Amino acid sequence: MSHSTNPVAGPIARRSFFQWTAGMAVAAYSAVAWGDDGRPPVTNPRATSGDKVSEPNWEERLTVTVGPKDAQLQGKDDKVLQAAVDYVARFGGGTVKVLPGVYKLRNAVTLASNVRILGSGDDSILVKEPSKKVKLAVDSDWFDQEITLADASGFAIGDGVCLRTKNPHNGGMEVAKRTLVARSGNRFKLDKALRQNYWQMGDSTCASLFPLLTGELLENVVIENVTLDGNKAENENLDGNHAGCIFLQDCANISMRKVTARNYNGDGISWQICHDVIVEDCHSHDHTGLGLHPGSGSQRPLMRNNVCERNDIGIFFCWGVKFGLAEKNKVDGNRGSGISIGHRDNNNIIRDNDILNSGKVGLLFRPERGQAFAAHRNLVENNRIINSGGDDGIAIDVQGLTEQVVLARNTLKETRHPAQRVGVRLGSETGKIELADNTIEGFSVNVADMRKAT
Repeated sequence: MSHSTNPVAGPIARRSFFQWTAGMAVAAYSAVAWGDDGRPPVTNPRATSGDKVSEPNWEERLTVTVGPKDAQLQGKDDKVLQAAVDYVARFGGGTVKVLPGVYKLRNAVTLASNVRILGSGDDSILVKEPSKKVKLAVDSDWFDQEITLADASGFAIGDGVCLRTKNPHNGGMEVAKRTLVARSGNRFKLDKALRQNYWQMGDSTCASLFPLLTGELLENVVIENVTLDGNKAENENLDGNHAGCIFLQDCANISMRKVTARNYNGDGISWQICHDVIVEDCHSHDHTGLGLHPGSGSQRPLMRNNVCERNDIGIFFCWGVKFGLAEKNKVDGNRGSGISIGHRDNNNIIRDNDILNSGKVGLLFRPERGQAFAAHRNLVENNRIINSGGDDGIAIDVQGLTEQVVLARNTLKETRHPAQRVGVRLGSETGKIELADNTIEGFSVNVADMRKAT
């Protein structure tokens, strides 16, 4: 049975959505539209001291090759990759060409601004070495720059480590990522001092956990055509607020294209408080965490033509993700939600995606705590959401005090049997949700409006 809701509301719903966001869109455009403010547009630019905006389109740029052989820098570990990044960064940026090979990492490769990582596709594989976790044998205070391990076997200078402890005052978990830079027996110096107390009473531990590629306070970074393997079978979990195959913090203007991120015991690709991030044609699969994680405060993410498979959640809009676009992605076989959106994730568009075989819900609007924290003014259109959850699965579940959301021209389909499955469920507290020209087939209940039940 086919069910279409509010068949005349499509153009109205679409128009109302863009009225909600028009003001910000105009403001964003005017900030980058060259020549529209009365100044003449730049023609025939020259390289000029301090001018990062108007750069000539050079035919060749600085490139360094890295590989097990026949490369300018030869090796197959994190150290040779890091040396290449640091070399091109020293001269203001360039390309690190990663030649075919398997590169085994004992520490993260820390990226730099204006640096491009260009791999050789499936033939350039960065693999995380197995992790080891031990307890701290001596208390370290927040100002210390050293730790003492109960058992130092398996740890070496240059290793990336993750220190974790329970805060003695509130019981919360504290996490610090560091590098071991000197040692005497079981004592290791850290590259940076601690800023939390790592006491034995807090069950403090040290584990060789880190992201494969990482960066903080960077801009203008490109990662292309490389394969990242988190080796989850031999590594403990480190969640996407701290790591992933790729983990970025406080960055801007980042592009990731044709990247394969697989098998991390945590997230695939995670970026926190990072703006204008582009993720295109990437394959993020088989993680214990999230496939794509536009993290807290990230503005204007673009996620297009990606495949997110067999993760906990395929695409997770974290806190305060705004003015983003998730378009033409295939989100298949994720154990929880295909796509999840919630805490102050406003003014986003989720369009033309295939959300298939989700373990619980195809698209989830999380409930959050109060109206000010829900996901408002989002447009969901032209998606295909098929076979969501178990017998009580839901294709689109709008929870909490969410409002001003448009669900238009989506195809929601259940090809198994109706059972207790629901096409669209509107929670009892939700506000104005517009449904327009959606096709809903094969469910026990096409639209469950819980507001009417109360």
